[in-house]
Amino acid sequence: MTYCVGIRVRQGLVALADGRVTTGSQMASARKVTLFGEDPHRFFIMTSGLRSVRDKVLAYLAHDQDLTTDHSFARMLDAVGAFTDCLRRVAEEDEEALTKSELTFNLHAIIGGQLSQDRAPTMFLIYPEGNWIEVDERTPYLSIGATTYGKPILDRALSYDTEIRHALKLAYLSFDSTRFSSTDVGFPIDMLSYSVEDRRWREDHFAYDDLVDERQWWNRNITELAERMPDGPWARSLLAGSDDRVTAFPSAVSDDPDR
Repeated sequence: MTYCVGIRVRQGLVALADGRVTTGSQMASARKVTLFGEDPHRFFIMTSGLRSVRDKVLAYLAHDQDLTTDHSFARMLDAVGAFTDCLRRVAEEDEEALTKSELTFNLHAIIGGQLSQDRAPTMFLIYPEGNWIEVDERTPYLSIGATTYGKPILDRALSYDTEIRHALKLAYLSFDSTRFSSTDVGFPIDMLSYSVEDRRWREDHFAYDDLVDERQWWNRNITELAERMPDGPWARSLLAGSDDRVTAFPSAVSDDPDR
C-alpha cells in the first residue's frame, strides 16, 4: 500500500509520498515520487499500484519527453496527455498477462507542476483507465493509496488560502495519521514544494528518526487537547457522579460550528 498526497495552495504546491513497499511478508523502501524536466519547468509524478507498471510507464514517458522540443512539455495538460498515452500503451501490452497472473492493473498517479505556458501551478489525479480529474480551490488536495486515514485533517484544516508553510505541516500530519493506522504505510518519506514566488522546486527526504520531535509534539498535544475538551451531554447520563460537573462549550466563533 502507499500514501501520496499533493496540495495546491495560493503560494504553490506541496507533495508527500511514503517510501514503504510491502510484498507479502517482506518490506522494503523505494521512492514513489519523480521529478521530470529542468528548473523552472518541472513537474512531479507520484504513483500507487504495481511497481512494474509504474516503472514501465515512466520509462515510456521519459522517452517521449526527450522527443519533444527542448525536451520538455509546454503545459501540464500536455504532460498529463503524454502520461495517459503511455499508461494506455502499457495496459495494452501487459494487462492481459497481469490478469492471468491474478494481478490488477491498478496504477493511480498524481501529476503536478507549472510549465512554461501554464498561468498557475496545478495538479491532476490519473486513474488506471487513463481518465483524470484536476484539483480545484474548494478541495485543494489529491491523494492516492491508503487515503482514508489522512483525509479528515485535510478536510478540516486545509484551504486554498492556507500558507504553504502550514500546508507542509498538514501534509506530514495526514501521513502520520495514515502511518499510525496502516501497517503498509511508513517511513521514509519524500517531500517536495514548489513556490510561485520564485518558481523553484525544493525537495527533501526524511527517515523515522528525523521527525521524532514533530511526532512526539503532535502525540502529546492532540492527547492534551482531547483532555481539555469540555464534557458533552453524555457525561451527565454515562458517568457516575457527574450530574453537576458537566462543563459547557464556549460561544461559537463560526457560523458553521462543525468546522
